Amino acid sequence: MFRKDAIIIKEWIENSSKALLVTGARQIGKTWLVRDEIDKSGFKRFEINFIDQPDMADYLNAEISAEDFLVRLKMIMPEKYKPHETIVFFDEIQKCPEIVTKIKFLADEGSFKYAMSGSLLGIELKGITSAPVGYLSIIRMYPMDFEEFMIANGISKTTLDMLKDKFNNCQPVDNFIHQKLLSLFFVYLIVGGMPDAVKKYIETKDIREVDKIQKDIVELYKEDFSQYEHEDKKLKLKSIYELVPAELNKQNKKFVFTMLDKELKFDRYENSFLWLKDAGVVIPVYNADLPAIPLLANKRSNVFRLFSSDIGLLTSAYPADTKIELISQNGEVNNGAHFENAVAQQLSANGFEPYFCKKKNLGEIDFLIERKGKVVLIEVKSGKDYKSHKALENYMAVPEYHIESAYVLSTCNVEKDGKIIYLPIYMSYLLVEPKTEQLIVDLDISGL
Repeated sequence: MFRKDAIIIKEWIENSSKALLVTGARQIGKTWLVRDEIDKSGFKRFEINFIDQPDMADYLNAEISAEDFLVRLKMIMPEKYKPHETIVFFDEIQKCPEIVTKIKFLADEGSFKYAMSGSLLGIELKGITSAPVGYLSIIRMYPMDFEEFMIANGISKTTLDMLKDKFNNCQPVDNFIHQKLLSLFFVYLIVGGMPDAVKKYIETKDIREVDKIQKDIVELYKEDFSQYEHEDKKLKLKSIYELVPAELNKQNKKFVFTMLDKELKFDRYENSFLWLKDAGVVIPVYNADLPAIPLLANKRSNVFRLFSSDIGLLTSAYPADTKIELISQNGEVNNGAHFENAVAQQLSANGFEPYFCKKKNLGEIDFLIERKGKVVLIEVKSGKDYKSHKALENYMAVPEYHIESAYVLSTCNVEKDGKIIYLPIYMSYLLVEPKTEQLIVDLDISGL
């Protein structure tokens, strides 16, 4: 299945002298993608998996020098893996993260190219004191977004190009296509973006079979949680993760810590939230006190909403009736939690750090992002009253905020009304930071 990160990996193989590190949550397709791109490139692939081959972690351990590491590596490589023709792929690198500290020497030495992949690296690599800045290209992978889901389901390039054109020019999509894509998006809310779940849906179209895969992935996550909770008795990973669906379904989606233990304060749980974030299994969307650049400066680190990293895993936690209502696009049912989770997931995958904003005198904005150097407001509407957005109007009416644009994502078609652009929810993948070819700063210092 097509993954956008394949383009970046292909570029790395062809042009970069750095090592490559691909990280992200479990089961999102990291290993498959690295293997596939190496095998298509013409390079030979020599692979070590530190879970399947635990003895290799001892053999290539942290105590030896980088020079000895390379000698040991060459000793276990068959003759066919020749220098300058081979990419060494270390998979499940979290089981031997010390290798990362040796990458500077290995990249400089230049006999081989090195790719690494692993999960939980946000946690594991924190203990490494000498990460080789400048010698490592890092790709953070996410579950498949809706564009990748469409491609996997056979949506043509012609249709994708048309959607991009309609987005750029604020023109409505043909209603027949619009309704078809809405239906597919509702399926995406159930299937999500975990590659195994997507593959099973394409093969069988059976949501029950998809659900089995999703529940297996969730159990795998919980096994990880149990392991780390055993090592650190203060962590409450499983309890927090299991509360996400219930908290999102509430009117006030702010995560309430008293649901875990009324006696404990946020600082007792902070490490647990950060662990889940670094592991890539949840997306915290923090509160910004002001919709002003930079949003980071207005961030309140103890007030946030917690979303699942994959909309399909979130939906799998709800009863079967919820899936039926989603498939039938029941307009009477509030799908707000699903819509907002899908948007939070998409914005994060697109490289944004989304925030939300809530003020008593103005109301609440679902998401704020920084785009083109400006704050952009995003409202997500699951019902038919998508043009009812008093809070959005309130914020845009404050001159000091300098809000120049806002988006409303719903089941509507494309439409523009002043500074507000209405987009169908399936177009959220097109909200990206425009690429700039050059950023030239040419100063005249000739008289100095």
